Amino acid sequence: MPRQRSRMSFFCKECGAESPKWAGSCPACGHWNTMVEAPAAGPATSGARSWLSSAEAAPQELATLAPAARARLPVHIGEVDRVLGGGIVPGSLVLVGGDPGIGKSTLLLQVAASAVEALGPVLYVSGEESAQQIRLRAERLGISGKGLFLCAETSLEAVLRHMDAMKPALGIVDSIQTVWAEDVAGAAGSVAQVRECALRLMQWAKARGTPVFITGHVTKEGAIAGPRVLEHMVDAVLYLEGESFGAYRILRGVKNRFGSTNEVGVFEMTDRGMREVANPSLAFLSPHAAPAPGVAIVPTLEGTRPLLAEVQALTSPSQFGTPRRTANGVDLNRLHLMTAVLGRRLRVPLGNQDVIVNVVGGLRIDEPAADLGIALAIVSSFRNVPVRDKMVVVGEVGLSGELRPVSQTDRRLAEAASLGFRACLLPSAAMPAAPPEGLELLPAATLREAVRLAMPLAAKPDERDAEDDLVFEDKS
Repeated sequence: MPRQRSRMSFFCKECGAESPKWAGSCPACGHWNTMVEAPAAGPATSGARSWLSSAEAAPQELATLAPAARARLPVHIGEVDRVLGGGIVPGSLVLVGGDPGIGKSTLLLQVAASAVEALGPVLYVSGEESAQQIRLRAERLGISGKGLFLCAETSLEAVLRHMDAMKPALGIVDSIQTVWAEDVAGAAGSVAQVRECALRLMQWAKARGTPVFITGHVTKEGAIAGPRVLEHMVDAVLYLEGESFGAYRILRGVKNRFGSTNEVGVFEMTDRGMREVANPSLAFLSPHAAPAPGVAIVPTLEGTRPLLAEVQALTSPSQFGTPRRTANGVDLNRLHLMTAVLGRRLRVPLGNQDVIVNVVGGLRIDEPAADLGIALAIVSSFRNVPVRDKMVVVGEVGLSGELRPVSQTDRRLAEAASLGFRACLLPSAAMPAAPPEGLELLPAATLREAVRLAMPLAAKPDERDAEDDLVFEDKS
């Protein structure tokens, strides 16, 4: 009797939506050319059921459940524990993503070596490298390898057999796109394979209470390759960010069912592996002998950690009809907003200027607290007048040019004072009750006032304007 062909369907690589027929754009998220063919999701196969507990779970009253013996398992790498919310939760499935060559395997090998000392034996499964290649990396990192077991395997069934036999304290699979299940159609890395392998690893981790780390390739758009449903299945998603030619790496949590999603860990890539950065604020500040035009220091918050970031701006006469706006480390839409406010409210003639904004060190600022720093850096570059020395600026800029307060101002000011800054320009409504000792506070209600306080030489009164508005002459 001929074998019945499995029913095929189409899945979106961006959001994981399923469709019975192909479409040029995904009907759920609207992305184009993301629908790929794969076997339709159906009842669990016998292979999937064999890894589950045979006993049916009965409902339990929440009040009668005993607390876990160990709520979290710290790996004693401070930056990793911080991003995970204090350590690894038993039975959790953690996805680590990042660009090729960014250092995912290096970081996970260091996590594995540290977890051996803190938790017990660790099984490291590699589908991309041989055990000898991993051994060479371990020697370079100074890892002895005692208690760390390596397995170069791509068959999911074999991986789960090894994990069942060994019962490790932590399992690591590098990467999920190289693992394949025998009873699932499609090649390794396909939508069906990635989805099913992640599901079975999650079921194994939950049933045994053993945490599992998996790595995932990243597409050119910066998202985890494969169906977006992969991110929905796991308990935590961590991205390792940074410029491949730079020294610093940022481990950012974008999803965490057991903790905050705003925490970041900062590492420096060295010849001995990933080194934790004790004071990230100093790492992201450039050493300037004297105040430079187009530079503003912004105290930002990444989760509960205050960081000082250096925002640089450059304005240059455009050589084409339409001026360019380039943003690196900040949202391009925020840059458009700042240039529009400067042109409309302060009459800064940027219509014929290319504007480039960059955040030093590969850091990315997503919060609106950097608005004032972006605006002042642009004005400083345009007028070739530096911002006051040893001053930080913080505040959100509204469309009418008003300055709005930001959250946790006290933590930002304390970080600036601890690094030797002597002044802070901030919105008038955000004045703290007790400022840090040695830090002068300069309140401003509008962006116009902020420019006068930060760059007194950049503001010229207009004799024709009774309200003493600002006029900026184009010296280019």
